[in-house]
Amino acid sequence: MPLYEYRCEACGQSEEKLESLSAPETHACQACGEPEGMRRQVSVAAFALTGGGWYKGAASAPAESASPKAEAPKSGHGCSAGGCGCPLAG
Repeated sequence: MPLYEYRCEACGQSEEKLESLSAPETHACQACGEPEGMRRQVSVAAFALTGGGWYKGAASAPAESASPKAEAPKSGHGCSAGGCGCPLAG
């Protein structure tokens, strides 16, 4: 459920309410009693992207080097890097 900000057009009182997406855009002001005084305000979303994703300076990130990465040795028998001890890993 989103947190909505409301402000009374009559007295200037403000409040925040945790309501469903289908909540009405106006309601009565508790301070002055104006029946439709409290109106929903447009506010900034309160979330932050964390971690090392593409959004953190992707344009300014240095390019990957063109050298190929070293691969782990393969046994050819389906074993993990040849260290399994099966008779095929001879």
